[in-house]
Amino acid sequence: MALQVGDLAPAFEVPDQDGNVVKLSDFKGKKLVMYFYPKDDTPGCTAQACNLRDNYHTLLEQGYAVLGVSVDSEKSHQKFIKKYELPFPLLADTDHRLVEAYGVWVEKNMYGRTYMGIARTTFVIDEAGVIEQIIQKVDTKNHVEQFLTT
Repeated sequence: MALQVGDLAPAFEVPDQDGNVVKLSDFKGKKLVMYFYPKDDTPGCTAQACNLRDNYHTLLEQGYAVLGVSVDSEKSHQKFIKKYELPFPLLADTDHRLVEAYGVWVEKNMYGRTYMGIARTTFVIDEAGVIEQIIQKVDTKNHVEQFLTT
């Protein structure tokens, strides 16, 4: 069953780009923007990551932490972070446990070919670990405006 606004966010323990284990419980008392994206260093994913980067200080000021998640490797994440100077961690969900738990590992169709991949989705999780917003139609260039209350 798909996650809904008001559900408790599924707990996780996943390594970031440097191999540090990141857990949902690490963010207790903070608002968390956890965005799932298909692939490092592709046009849409880069636009989204850079929009979050460019608005990062505003997000911090409003009490948000940011986590990016894809099934790319730690090494791929390190290159992506370095190339675009991303100030937030990227989780390397190489075993797909996190994407499965959040229901974003789905069948996709491109040029008549079906394959499994990540549906670009952002979850905004409150200080108590409850899902506050789910954004499925992500505007990669103006993503922060989709969830940030000004």
